[in-house]
Amino acid sequence: CPLQSAGDSLAVLYRFSTGSALAKLIYIHGFLSSPLSFKARAMSKWVACERPDIDFQCPSLTPYAKDTANTLEQWVEQAMAEGKPVYLVGSSLGGFWATYLVEKYQLPAVLINPAVDIEHLMPNFIDVDLKNYYSEDHYRLSKDDVQQFIHYDRPIIHHPDYYWLLVQQGDEVLDYRLAVAKYGESKQTIEANGNHSFENFEQHIPAIINFFEQSRFN
Repeated sequence: CPLQSAGDSLAVLYRFSTGSALAKLIYIHGFLSSPLSFKARAMSKWVACERPDIDFQCPSLTPYAKDTANTLEQWVEQAMAEGKPVYLVGSSLGGFWATYLVEKYQLPAVLINPAVDIEHLMPNFIDVDLKNYYSEDHYRLSKDDVQQFIHYDRPIIHHPDYYWLLVQQGDEVLDYRLAVAKYGESKQTIEANGNHSFENFEQHIPAIINFFEQSRFN
């Protein structure tokens, strides 16, 4: 099962349930990213090849907080309505959103180099011309748009056992130490070197699935 190129069809990324899936896995991509990101494609391909009994889903999200929250809530609630386990993987800003969902729905999540200092991070993007890394979509965030992120921020973790934090000390975008402190009571893997994209992510996928399939989450 070789990894697909970024130009391949999105079909493998949007694998909706046929009714035979035993669980749902929702991958939440980062800021200005998409289902075509390397980690999303790597996980989608691995699940399709190694665990076709898991329904992998990766919604395409905009950088607008309210729209993103509504989209993710709809996806999660639809998956929960089917009565099957729901798992979350969030990368960068996707980790911020996964945290919001964990605290609201008590679902297990793996966070990959997550964004945590939203109050200080997001104002950097006010009135800046933004472009999606994988498409021609352009955005511009107002002060009100950025303020919406504060509404969904969950600075205090109430369900630490539901998280597994994966960070690399070489992250050139975010300070990994902030995530280590915030999720201090959760399972953590801290790797030396690396980068914000999280080098060798695909090697962790089998362990991620094992984490989700622990009996307390099912």
